[in-house]
Amino acid sequence: MTLPRQIPAGARVVVRITEGVDPADGRMKFRDFVGHVTSWDGYTLELVRDPAANGSRPAQNVTIHQEQIATLKPVPERPKTQPRP
Repeated sequence: MTLPRQIPAGARVVVRITEGVDPADGRMKFRDFVGHVTSWDGYTLELVRDPAANGSRPAQNVTIHQEQIATLKPVPERPKTQPRP
């Protein structure tokens, strides 16, 4: 994949990374990260991963190296929900 030269800080993106071939089934495995870009120098992507919508995982700082990236694309912000009374 051709990666962009610049990604503005604060942009919300989804990044799919390769995790290697699963020895059990011989298929490539991937993992997705959705979050806001902190920095991108063309080699290393720093982002704050969004917390899980159901509250099971807090926000995380993630470092992803360009050779791991399979796809990268912008995504819209998560809709704001009203708290239930």
